[in-house]
Amino acid sequence: MKALCWHGKHDIRCDTVPDPAIEHPRDAIIKVTSCAICGSDLHLFDGFVPGMEKGDIMGHEFMGEVVEVGAENTRLKVGDRVVVPFTIICGECDQCRRGNFSVCERTNRNKSTADKVFGHSTAGLFGYTHLTGGYAGGQAEFVRVPYADVAPVKIPDGVSDESVLFLGDILPTGWQAAAACEIQPDDIVAVWGAGPVGQFAILSAKIMGAQRVIAIDNVAERLAMAEQLGASPLNFDAVNVVEALNELTNGKGPDKCIDAVGLEAHATASLDSVYDRIKQAVMLESDRPHVLREMMYVCRPAGILSVPGVYGGFVDKIPMGAVMNKGLTLRTGQTHVNRWTDDLLQRILDGQIDPTFIITHRVALEDGPEMYKTFRDKQDGCVKVVMTM
Repeated sequence: MKALCWHGKHDIRCDTVPDPAIEHPRDAIIKVTSCAICGSDLHLFDGFVPGMEKGDIMGHEFMGEVVEVGAENTRLKVGDRVVVPFTIICGECDQCRRGNFSVCERTNRNKSTADKVFGHSTAGLFGYTHLTGGYAGGQAEFVRVPYADVAPVKIPDGVSDESVLFLGDILPTGWQAAAACEIQPDDIVAVWGAGPVGQFAILSAKIMGAQRVIAIDNVAERLAMAEQLGASPLNFDAVNVVEALNELTNGKGPDKCIDAVGLEAHATASLDSVYDRIKQAVMLESDRPHVLREMMYVCRPAGILSVPGVYGGFVDKIPMGAVMNKGLTLRTGQTHVNRWTDDLLQRILDGQIDPTFIITHRVALEDGPEMYKTFRDKQDGCVKVVMTM
């Protein structure tokens, strides 16, 4: 089969690799019909997240048709259309029973390594390093889905792939980011990053009743998209973000702040950004936390900081004094996808949410390697890439 494989920093190739096979009676094999490039994939493309090996199959946002099921999988049958969440879950451990699916205790088959790096292992993830199990990803013609009798979301007939594809990651990620903020009707919510997750966080915050949402980015097309969703755009190349947010909130600061950027913050004018790039270049810091610092500083006292953006290692010069003294609440984590999918699927079917607005580029799988560069460099107005077989 064809698959997009990692061969090193900035080196993604469309290779011919062996087809997957059933390895456990609870497995299923999915014939992929649509998949996407996620912002988290760019962290692997840029070499910022450890644990990748040459030949690893990329991708954790995919859907398709069931073509084979294991003997113990009675939930799925051949021919079912499913969206596969990026988090691999057992459905039986203590964390799964609590709905904390992204920290499933059983599915990371490299648990001992993850324990050493993170203190305790998190769930296995598709196509996302050997720290999360080394599972083959979904940017491929076929995928083996472990524990497939638990997580896959069945899709009704007559619903397009594009309408539901993002249920596997970025739509519930944006929703969880907003839900973590416990939004009240008079809240002003600031969202750093108007990429795909940021757009869905903005949409979610509006649905949840925020009085005002402010989108912070420097890409005109993304800010325009955010404005279409009802957000107030703020170009960080044109204004001082802290000053602008204080002015927009009558000096109080935003009530809730969402970091939809993660470890590759792209601010260039600030001293702390220069500091981060220098330390990163000499391997004294792995992540660039400019957005984290800015949120901690500008957020209104007793506010909430929600961090759906991915961080992979170590950050420096974090103003914990501001966090503690202002009584800020910090909520983070990979997305508990299956906590949200039933509700979000119904909202899509009811017409309340149409996720397709985010798609700017549609290509074939073999064009994926070049689209990684286009997406990373935000060329050609690229916000979200969907690939088909």
